[in-house]
This record gives sequence, C-alpha cells and structure tokens, in this order.
Amino acid sequence: MADKEPKRKTDTGRAMREARALVYEHRKSLVVGLLLMLVSRLAGLVLPASTKYLIDDVIGRHRQDLLLPLALSAGLATLVQAVASYANSQVVSVAAQRAIMKMRGRVQEHVLRLPVRYFDSTRSGVVVARVMNDAEGIRNLVGTGLIQLIGGLLTATIALGVLFWINWRLTLATLVFLAAFGGAMAAAFQRLRPLFKQRSEITADITGRLAESVGGVRLLKVYVAEARESRVFAEGAQRLFENVAGTITGTSAITAFSTAIVGAIGVLIMLIGGHAILAGRMTLGELIMYTFFVGLLAVPVVQIANIGTQVSEAFAGLDRIREVLDMPTEDQEDLARAPVARLEGGVAFEDVWFEYEAGTPVLRGVSFEAPPGATVALVGSSGSGKSTILGLIMAFNRPQKGAVRIDGVDLQTLQLRDYRGQLGVVMQDNFLFDGTIAENIGFARPSATRAEIEAVGRIAHVEEFARGFEKGYDTVVGERGVKLSGGQRQRVAIARAILADPRVLLLDEATSSLDSESEALIRDGLRRLRTGRTTFVIAHRLSTIESADQILVIEKGEIVERGTHARLLAQGGRYRQLHDRQHALEVDQFINPGEDFTTPPSPR
Repeated sequence: MADKEPKRKTDTGRAMREARALVYEHRKSLVVGLLLMLVSRLAGLVLPASTKYLIDDVIGRHRQDLLLPLALSAGLATLVQAVASYANSQVVSVAAQRAIMKMRGRVQEHVLRLPVRYFDSTRSGVVVARVMNDAEGIRNLVGTGLIQLIGGLLTATIALGVLFWINWRLTLATLVFLAAFGGAMAAAFQRLRPLFKQRSEITADITGRLAESVGGVRLLKVYVAEARESRVFAEGAQRLFENVAGTITGTSAITAFSTAIVGAIGVLIMLIGGHAILAGRMTLGELIMYTFFVGLLAVPVVQIANIGTQVSEAFAGLDRIREVLDMPTEDQEDLARAPVARLEGGVAFEDVWFEYEAGTPVLRGVSFEAPPGATVALVGSSGSGKSTILGLIMAFNRPQKGAVRIDGVDLQTLQLRDYRGQLGVVMQDNFLFDGTIAENIGFARPSATRAEIEAVGRIAHVEEFARGFEKGYDTVVGERGVKLSGGQRQRVAIARAILADPRVLLLDEATSSLDSESEALIRDGLRRLRTGRTTFVIAHRLSTIESADQILVIEKGEIVERGTHARLLAQGGRYRQLHDRQHALEVDQFINPGEDFTTPPSPR
C-alpha cells in the first residue's frame, strides 16, 4: 500500500538551521509577540507575589491601608495579562498561518517543477499530503508554540530567582528533581521525533490510497470491491493508530513523570517549609508565596514538555519538506541548457535505448527521422513501446543510450520550458480540469480571446455538443471532465491542442473514443491541425493513418517495418497482418451490428 521512499538519516543540525532561518524570516511578528508575551508573563507574577504582603502585612500586621492598593494592583495586572495574551495570540497566530501559506506555496511550486519520473513513482495523494500536511507543523515554530516555549522559560527563570531569594536551601532540593525531569524530556523528544516523521509518511500513504479509491469509485463498484478497498484502508488506518498510540504513550509518560515531580516538590515544601516556619526562618506569607512560585516554575516546565513535542513534530515536517525541496527540478536543470527559439519541428531518434527498470529494455536501438511538417504514425502491439517514444519526445524521460534530436540538436541540451511550449498533445485519456469547456480549451493559451476559443471549438466540433448545454461553452465539465462523454472530452482536448498552435503535435489514440461519424468529422480538423507541423500519431484505427508520410511498425521495442501505407501493404508483413485483421473485424461489425465482437488489442 505504501509508496516506499528511501529512508534518510535525520540531520538535526540542518533542521536547526532551517528552523532558525524560518524564525528569522518572521522575526518582526515574533519580536512583537515576544514583547507582548513578556508583558503578559510579568503581569502574571503580580498576583502570586502579592500573597506574601496580604498574609504577612495586611492580615498578620493588620495593615488595612494596604488592602485596596494590593487588590487594585492585582486586578490591573490581571487585566493587562489578559489583553497582552489576546494580542500576542492574534499577532503570532496570523504570522504562523502566513508562514504555512508561504511554505505550502513554495513546496507546491517546487513539486510541479519536478521531473515526470517523480510523479510516476509517487501517488498523487502522497504529493498532496507533502504540500498540505507537512507544512502545517511549522506553526509551532513561528506561532504560539515557540512563544509559549520562550515564555515558559522566562517565567521559570524569574520564578527560580524568586525561590532562591525566599529559601535557597529548599530551592536547591527542588532543582534536583527538575534536573531529572529535564533529562527525561530530552531523551523522550529524541525518541518521539522519528515517530512524528513516520506519522507524516503513513498519513501521506493513507491519503494517497483514499484519493485513488475516490477517483476509481466506478471501477470499485463494477468489480464489487468496496469491502476489499475498505480492508486495505483499514490496514493503513491501523498503522496510523499504532503510530499515534506510540506517541501518546511517550507524551503521557512525560506528563505522568512531570506530575510525579510536582508531587515530590510539594512534599519537599511541606517538610522543609514546615520546619523553616517552626524554626522562624520563614513566615507563613513567604511559604504561601513560595508555593505559588513553585507552581509558576513547575507549570511552565510541564508546558515545555508539551510544546517540545509540538516542536519535534514541526522538525519532522521540515525533514520531509526538505526531502522534496532537495530534489532537483527541471528548471534547475534548464539553467545549464540552451534557450529554444521557434522550432522548425524536425525530430530524429539515433540508436535510442530506454528502460523503466534496469535490465528490461523497452526500446532497443530505435532510429528514425521525421522532417519538419511530416506526419509519422506509430503502430504495433500493445506494450511495444509506441507511447514510450512519445514520452521521450515530450522529454518526460531520457534515453539510457542514444539521442533524441530536435532540429539537429540533442533534446537534453535544450531548455524544457521553451521546448514544451511548442508542443501540442492529445492523449487517449485526456485530462480536463473542473472548470468550464472554454476554460479547458483556453488552458493551452491563457491569453486567447473567447472568439479564438470558439473558433478552434468549431474546428474540433466542440460546438456541436456545447450548444446542447444551457450554458454552452460556460458549462462546467466536473472533475476530470466527468460530465462529458469520452468523445466529447477528446474533442475538447483536440481544440486545446489546436489553440496551442504547436510546432510538434503528438496524437496518442486521439480519436479512440469517437464513433465513426464523429471521427470522420474530426479527421478534417486534425488534418488542418497537422498542416505545417511535425505530427506523431498512434491510432487505434489504421484507416486514420493512411495519409501519414511514414509509418513505423514497432514490436518489442524495435522498428520492424517502415514506409508508407501502400508500401507496407505491398510488403505483406506485420503491418499487413494488423490491417487485414482490423479490416475483417470492421466488416463483421458492419454486417452483424447486433453481435458482440471483441476488438483486438490496440496496436500500442
């Protein structure tokens, strides 16, 4: 179920540097937050400090004149603490969300510029989780988490100073317990951080599988596979549960240990403080004040434990984000490549070998030349390597041996953004965004006018079905174009390719979802589109490629025949076999339209 990614050793030093850089980037908001936190924490010390004077002076010495000033001071300090705390939360929380927004944008931009091979080996749900979930934890670095951590340390430091002032012997004994607690926390965080990182990975796996299930829900229902898919999801959920349970155990142990430490300190105060009062070394007010300040010392320490867990989670997210950002993008690779002017469109393969898996060649020494403006058709059995050739032309992959040349220049030396901007593609399973028909056509050229969009829509015969919708070209097609038929989606894709005005056109089963009547109509549009452009065609129906300048017959990754339609038929080889078998099938379907004939495998 899981996408297995290479395990990388956690680089604590680098994570700390990245955290510092992140904090520095948002330093203005954090400085304001720290100042507000300082005001809030100092104001919070007034009430516990006033208890000594209330007990020893107001009550013990009957200083009634001090009662009202003490009460007003405590009330005012509490009000200042509340206002400062509210303002602090607003400032740092907004800063945290802004940081999350920027990080998500940075990761998303980087991910979209990664080579296609990354997406071939990574589930879409995993990619989404990387963008959305991993950035969420940084709120603990630039938000309330870090502020509370610093505030807790500040409060603990001030409280510790006051405790030494009141009774240094009792405070030394207290520190022994707190030191033990600090060591236990450090060890616990070291063990918890890998668990939080693993949780992000498991969550990404489950998200990926869930996205696949939702996207393929029709297939699940057809094969009555809902229960099977639920079991697979339940297994992933179990893994997540076990991970969360492990982290809960760790954090609960820290909390329990902190409770025990606080209890032990309380016992110390009772014993040592009681003896000090009886011996006259402490007043009752000082003991009460000491107890309050022990609370101010212990509570931040416990908070530090919880916040430390959150910060560990943030570091785990940074680890995973760094793994993505360390991957070289195509843009980075383009820096060392030559810019591309307007292409003539000549394409040549020179002894190209390619394999997806080491030791299993998909293409074996493929060589051919397509002059500018020529139409080259690729035919052959399923899995013979035809779509792989198109993938190499689109620079989605690189040959292990040989070269793909564009206008005589090795494709690997050209800037991909410039090059791909002059490609047009129509695939068998065309992707449409959840927008309108017009928006999907205009995706190829955002600057296109509505008139231009509708003009190419007429060429691709989109207008014929668009008129049938109440909103015409403004009809929303749904996710992946689910509200359109397969043929309608392909017409939109063809219109999109026409609008792109490409120099090299790639048609991979571009008319496979069209009926014969629609195909006949659209064939004229494709012929107009092919004019003056180098075109590569993979076609299910061999009749659609009769006009090709060159037909390449590919079997097991090798070109076994090449030539024009008439020449290949005359040779009586593999192409003739494919042609005759398909022709016989079409005749049978015409004579016996009510019978169920199984279409032979697409010659891919």
